[in-house]
Amino acid sequence: MTAAARPDRVDFLDKVTGRAAFISDLVVPGMAHGKVLRSTMPHARITGIDIAAALAMPGVIGIVTGADFDGIDAIWGVSLKDRPLIALDRVRYVGEPVAVVVAESEAAAEEALDAVMVDYDPLPYVTEAADALAPDAPLLHAAVQPLKDFYFKGEAKPVAGTNIFQSYAYETGDVAAAFASADRVFEDSFDFPMVYHYAMEPHCGIASFGDDGLTVWSCGQAPTAVQKVLSRIFDLPIAKVRIITPLIGGGFGGKASVKIDPLVAAVAWKIGRPVRICFSASESMLTARRLSATINLKTAVSADGMLQAKSVEVLMNGGAYADTGPAVAIKAAIRAIGPYRIPNLRLRSTAVYTNTVPGAAFRSIGGPQGVWATESQMDIIADALGIDPVELRYRNMLKRGEHVRPDLTPIDVDMAEAMGLASQAMSRLDAQGPHGRIVHGTALGVADPANSPVAGVLLRLKIDGSIAVISSSIEVGQGIREVLCRVAAEQLGQPVSAVSALTPDTAIAPFDWGTGASRSSLMMALAIEDAAADIKAQIDDIAASTLGLDPASIALVSGGFTSAGRRYSFADLLHPYFGIDSGELIGIGRISPRSRGGALAKAPLFWETAAGRCGITLDEDTGEIAVKRYVSVADIGRAINRSGAEGQDEGAAIMGLGHALFEELIYADGQPVNGTMIDYHVPTIDDVPEQFETVLIENGGGPGPGGMRGMGEGAILPIAPAIANALATGFGIRVKQLPLTPERVWRALKDRKDR
Repeated sequence: MTAAARPDRVDFLDKVTGRAAFISDLVVPGMAHGKVLRSTMPHARITGIDIAAALAMPGVIGIVTGADFDGIDAIWGVSLKDRPLIALDRVRYVGEPVAVVVAESEAAAEEALDAVMVDYDPLPYVTEAADALAPDAPLLHAAVQPLKDFYFKGEAKPVAGTNIFQSYAYETGDVAAAFASADRVFEDSFDFPMVYHYAMEPHCGIASFGDDGLTVWSCGQAPTAVQKVLSRIFDLPIAKVRIITPLIGGGFGGKASVKIDPLVAAVAWKIGRPVRICFSASESMLTARRLSATINLKTAVSADGMLQAKSVEVLMNGGAYADTGPAVAIKAAIRAIGPYRIPNLRLRSTAVYTNTVPGAAFRSIGGPQGVWATESQMDIIADALGIDPVELRYRNMLKRGEHVRPDLTPIDVDMAEAMGLASQAMSRLDAQGPHGRIVHGTALGVADPANSPVAGVLLRLKIDGSIAVISSSIEVGQGIREVLCRVAAEQLGQPVSAVSALTPDTAIAPFDWGTGASRSSLMMALAIEDAAADIKAQIDDIAASTLGLDPASIALVSGGFTSAGRRYSFADLLHPYFGIDSGELIGIGRISPRSRGGALAKAPLFWETAAGRCGITLDEDTGEIAVKRYVSVADIGRAINRSGAEGQDEGAAIMGLGHALFEELIYADGQPVNGTMIDYHVPTIDDVPEQFETVLIENGGGPGPGGMRGMGEGAILPIAPAIANALATGFGIRVKQLPLTPERVWRALKDRKDR
């Protein structure tokens, strides 16, 4: 394919032609198929499991239960060691794996599930976070072990004898005095629901044990985290645990950290054959979801609208197992601050166990919850003080270089510029029409990504000028393979058509923290920059020693380099160096908190920001909101692949639209009542605003090559509060609970009319 014919993404052709191989397409010799029997009880002791009838069914190879794991460490976790490979003596939520039937075919395994009989002794259960704090609440875990620096830096702070698995507190200034002296104090409470990730590809994995160790074909976003967890479960050297990650059909955090891989590997270990387990969408809904939250805000302001103090209290429902919930709880509190100058600040966040699906990382962890609350309250304050809500934000806006809070790096974007661009773009859309009654709302979001400055990459420059990029960054649909190729081509002065990115495989790829938190493009670009410098140094050295060239005169060009007006191919360099017409140069790029003189250790390495402005209509007879216009603005520093960056921003905004209007995993009597894709509604093309504009600010202000910064999560932050703010401005109702369903909005309208 010529460079001119190359698509915007290196994986596009394979995906649109169906050649792309996902885990569900893979076949490993001797592979059996597993199907999971799940708990129907929210909380119960397992008093017996009868597998005899199922074992006798045609095609069934074996059935694995919690009684089968003698000899391995059956409890694991990523923040706290609290999660069994499969239910041992009890179940803690509806959907928890209780048994796995392994058969020669998926159909045979599926059929045998109904023949497995489980006896339960019901226990008291709790599904609401507030109820989990009650003195008489059932205790889900008698004791849990925090894991220090295991996945995120630091460790969770559980409270012994309670359901609290994370307790976080921060304070600066004199908050009490500021509240006592303020002209006005506003107190509001906001609720954010459980939300499902809904990646197009459900969770799937294949595991195989052999003489050389364990190999797992994983859908995880963090292969090295999966590798570490499995090495400890099975007491294997890390080098004997190999994680291969093909193309993944979406993740959004639902495949971050570690999810189904321990179960798949444990079943393969017990059965003694390669085993494949692939979930349905409904099963994935019982695997991970966003943490729901109640956020209580207390904000002190002067008569002219200047913010003087803020207290944030977050209570998060973390489900039956902690997963990455401790980090989510911290981020929710921080991201509730907003891009505002607040001299006195108090943050409190608590995350609790409940008998529900485990909460997990989800695009901008904790961000949509915190921003929903703060940006809704900003409009409440503006309305009460008679100040335009945009003007109120301008008055309190941090300038570039000022601190969101003193212990974090200064904000490195101009949020006033972003908000102004959002207003300008909406004015253009308004001018285009149609010109019915459209009500506007604005919201902003800032997030401190968990950058984790730990990454590695290998660049292999072949004698013919082709380049292979070897990394553990996962392609989950966001376009990282294209970014890797473009950055490597740029750093080595070669055409992007000469570069390919290999499938992540821990047997050959260097360590990387994981794919998420808007970090991969930036961290890999920094690592590639170092690896390319390594290769350039090798070229200079070889050219001087083999060809007698002055290193200072060497400049890389397509297919080779020039020196003193003469062009050389890479073969002209490497053939005499190796003595045969073959060879390669290998560059190593390694990023750690000590890189760049310690500059990468700053937290956060960059701020991810978004400004959103919407235009809505409302059917007052039904309560149905229609978002007719939307503008999303993000400062990304520099776009490596502009169409890809726009797609990421638009996708995040539409995901936030689902959070705002439809999405909620609902529990009744301990049971998830809408845990299917028939009952759980996500946005479709019909829900996308008719007029939708994405504005990307490219000012070179980021910490990566050419001033790039991470992006892809920010646009999910402002859309829900922007819609709620428009609803309040245009129709006089303030709804503080998401989603903004027609029924909820209709009832608010009715209450307003009744008043």
